[in-house]
Amino acid sequence: MAGSNEVNVNESKRIVPLNTWILISNFKLAYNMLRRPDGTFNRELNEFLDRKVQANAIPVDGVYSFDVVDRSTKLLNRVYLSSATENQSQWGIVELEKPLSETEIVPVILFFHGGSFVHSSSNSAIYDTFCRRLVRTCNAAVVSVNYRRSPEHRYPAAYDDGWTALKWVHSRPWLRSGKDENSKVHVYLAGDSSGGNIAHHVAVRAAEEEIEVLGNILLHPLFGGEERTESERRLDGKFFVRIQDRDWYWRAYLPEGENRDHPACNVFGPRSQTLDDLKNFPKSLVVVAELDLLQDWQLRYVEGLKKSGKTVKLLYLKKATIGFYFLPNNDHFQRLMNEFQSFIHSC
Repeated sequence: MAGSNEVNVNESKRIVPLNTWILISNFKLAYNMLRRPDGTFNRELNEFLDRKVQANAIPVDGVYSFDVVDRSTKLLNRVYLSSATENQSQWGIVELEKPLSETEIVPVILFFHGGSFVHSSSNSAIYDTFCRRLVRTCNAAVVSVNYRRSPEHRYPAAYDDGWTALKWVHSRPWLRSGKDENSKVHVYLAGDSSGGNIAHHVAVRAAEEEIEVLGNILLHPLFGGEERTESERRLDGKFFVRIQDRDWYWRAYLPEGENRDHPACNVFGPRSQTLDDLKNFPKSLVVVAELDLLQDWQLRYVEGLKKSGKTVKLLYLKKATIGFYFLPNNDHFQRLMNEFQSFIHSC
């Protein structure tokens, strides 16, 4: 009789496109090598294994990019712009002068990459490719944030960097668009996995401090709690993810001695603040993959937003796994891109 691991592999192979299965399986293998039982992480090996790409000042497929380091905070952001914008003559110049457009609105997506707060970066190849696709699909500018990662930098480092990035984006005159008095930076927050978690917490702070965010897009966001939900038990070890791996990442990110009911993890849990009085909290699009073991927490998040009186749309993708959006080889990918575009341009 085949062991449970072999059964799980065969089941995932039947559902996941082969290229995607190979890609995510390789990530899983690498991640298992990098995590140590004592809670430490092999950062040097991680940086060696994580394939990175350079920014390109010359447009490729209609998109060019450049890296900007804020002098005061040392935070790096990678900026992606369409070569069709009105400031195209400024390719390769960091401090642009002209706005994105003086005739139409160009959304700016502030993107937080995934990796469970530990892996990947703004110049990781998989996220560089994804951000370029967002530029082309959404007719938008994208700013990808190279936030500090755990376990070297625990809570709230990633949230603080996200907040710094949001203020930075709002302060760039060359990211403004629109006519005359309506010219401003039209900001949307987006992220996958831990990036979705960061997007939520940055949106909460923005609402508290009355900094405008027009929309929030969370792609299978990383939430959780002390309780073991039905989906966690049912999908544990299937489709690339184990509960014990998720627990490791939370121990690496949360303050030492904290449990998963900390408000960073269980955002509508017993210790979390209510969102009822946050009138400026943006409308949200939450994407849930049916085969993600965290789906119960993600669906609770949607219900929590509704009970708080917030506008939220759920995109529930049947037979989708984590990482389905890394390669355009499935129907879920195209549906996600269409929803991204529709959501951003409906504000």
